[in-house]
Amino acid sequence: MEERVLNESALRDNSYPGRGIIMGINSSGTHFVQVYWLMGRSENSRNRIFVVENNTLRTRAYDPSKVEDPSLIIYDAMVEIDNMHIVSNGDQTSTIANLLDQGKTFEEALTARTYEPDAPHFTPRISGVYATCGTAKLSIIRKNNEKTDHKTFNIDLQNTVPGEGFCLHTYKSDGNPLPSFDGDPLVVGLLESAEETANKFWGLLNEDNRISIGVKFIPLDGGDPEFNIINKNGDRQK
Repeated sequence: MEERVLNESALRDNSYPGRGIIMGINSSGTHFVQVYWLMGRSENSRNRIFVVENNTLRTRAYDPSKVEDPSLIIYDAMVEIDNMHIVSNGDQTSTIANLLDQGKTFEEALTARTYEPDAPHFTPRISGVYATCGTAKLSIIRKNNEKTDHKTFNIDLQNTVPGEGFCLHTYKSDGNPLPSFDGDPLVVGLLESAEETANKFWGLLNEDNRISIGVKFIPLDGGDPEFNIINKNGDRQK
């Protein structure tokens, strides 16, 4: 519990952790949870909202007339294919989905991908997958000197305590250039419902830089997922 509190306090005090993913189990042990949030400093990055269409969480421009470069800001963030639930901070969501559909593994799907081409930051690509057969993995692809560093972390669901989540975010902190996150996923606390979980982490994120948060609750006993979204631009969606 102390580790969770310390990590959440650090997140609250971090003005710019960037984009983030959390995966784990809700507090009653009934749902697998995926969380993804957006942050932004530039007008182009801040001009975004989350929408859910056909059980897919997507980024959209809030004001299409102000879009400068859609390549790194408009993408599917959460998708489901063949009982596998994918989440990522970029267009690698589609890469993972397409290659899993061809029988490749999560790791194989990410082999050809690298960090984002947004010099001088070279933002890491963070991704996750949950299969309803009972496996879950997180990944970070980051620049390491002149090489691309791929790391995959297995989430041991049998030993994951209800209410426990594992978090990756793109940056250690604010800076210029922005320093990439490194180390293992951070343990944080998840709550009972999608709405409570969205409210909790929205409240931890820096008010000036937070843009959107999306939470997906996937019933462990089968059934349709539930989404909860908070957008700084526009209304809340459920």
